[in-house]
Amino acid sequence: MHHVVLERWSRGTSPIHRRDPRAKIAALLIFLIVLATAHQALPALALSLFFLLCGALLWARLPVTGALARACIVLPFALVFAGISWLSGDPARGLALVLKSYLSSLAVLLVVSTTALPDLLRGLEMTGAPRFLLQVAQFLYRYLFVISEEAQHMRKAAAARGASVGRFRGAAGALAVLFARSYGRAENIHRAMLARAFLGHFHPLCVLRFKRSDAAFAVLASLAPVILRVAVERAA
Repeated sequence: MHHVVLERWSRGTSPIHRRDPRAKIAALLIFLIVLATAHQALPALALSLFFLLCGALLWARLPVTGALARACIVLPFALVFAGISWLSGDPARGLALVLKSYLSSLAVLLVVSTTALPDLLRGLEMTGAPRFLLQVAQFLYRYLFVISEEAQHMRKAAAARGASVGRFRGAAGALAVLFARSYGRAENIHRAMLARAFLGHFHPLCVLRFKRSDAAFAVLASLAPVILRVAVERAA
């Protein structure tokens, strides 16, 4: 389950993990802008940015192979539109779409894997993101754990009754029961939150403080892709 793995990765203690989420959000935004607006010598620039992200993954003490594999989640969608561009006589646009999609996914994965979700959403809120959308994202993410836990319980119960795992996975009725039980569990969680005076706002356990080291990280991490793009375009 990808969300469980990312949750475990985000609890690390590397220098990138300790940086303020606002600094990482700013660096991510600059990276995405540099990548999205790049057209000249894109393959060389994509290779340079790829090695930059791999270095950041190593610095964050994350499994590089696992992160690279999980970033491929966008490729099935990107390859469809790349194939359409290829058939329409514009293979360069299709290649650019694949490269930009994968690198964008890897950059977002790096930020999510080095920032706990409450801190990331708190940083987005402090940068002016709509609070309602952030609450929806947090509830959706947290209820993924509810669904996965219910699925594990149902799988163990089915195995205890002698049902095969393959037959359990292929049962449409099991999927319906899973969502029904997850919905009931979510209702109980919501009532418990209301009983504890939840007023529609998550209160952080710690206060975010933007330090000089965070500012230095934001500046250096933002300048790195810009410098690489300028160097690659001049060399071309």
